Amino acid sequence: GTLLAVCRVHELLPTKDTTGVTAIDKRAVEGPVKVHSLGLSGDLQASRKHHGGESKAVYAYSQEDADYWSAELGTGIPPGLFGENLRIAGIPVSEAVIGERWQIGEKTILEVTCPRTPCRNFAARMQQPRWVIRFAEAGRVGTYLRVIRTGSISAGDSVTVLDRPSHGVTVGEAFRGLSRERAEVLARAAASGEVKLSPEMQKTLRTLQAREAAGTLGR
Repeated sequence: GTLLAVCRVHELLPTKDTTGVTAIDKRAVEGPVKVHSLGLSGDLQASRKHHGGESKAVYAYSQEDADYWSAELGTGIPPGLFGENLRIAGIPVSEAVIGERWQIGEKTILEVTCPRTPCRNFAARMQQPRWVIRFAEAGRVGTYLRVIRTGSISAGDSVTVLDRPSHGVTVGEAFRGLSRERAEVLARAAASGEVKLSPEMQKTLRTLQAREAAGTLGR
């Protein structure tokens, strides 16, 4: 794949939630950008309860998914419009396997952790009817990543899949809702050490296990 753009916050926008601001307004920048353990140099997350932290240090979105939305909405989807840090071509970002590792450029390594969940700040930014529902139903949600090895990245860098865990469970599956079997596959992969689950995915599995215990989880 190819890194088409590196995006970081342009300005904080006011919100009606308790945080008061959002850093969703990301825009492409020129030149190399350093990647550290909590994200891109010069970027920030207004609320790390929902965005950011070690398991959500970087958010990636694919050009192919952006092209889908461009056709749906009849307008361009420039890099950063969805709040992404990375716009990538040639890799199915929304169907990346949890635990999959990408090398960007010569040094930086990132690991797929969990899907993005659309929120009201995203809806306010897009100003589209039923945007959260439409975005969720399309399933083209992109992925969060943790930083395995820091470095500098620039638009035009290659994106190489270094490793793809054999469990095969994708962020797209996790977003749409895991079946009992797929949840068990992911849980076994975590127990064996094949994958380090993010707190978000651990919570997802606990919820599914609780539903199964209560007899409400179907296959």
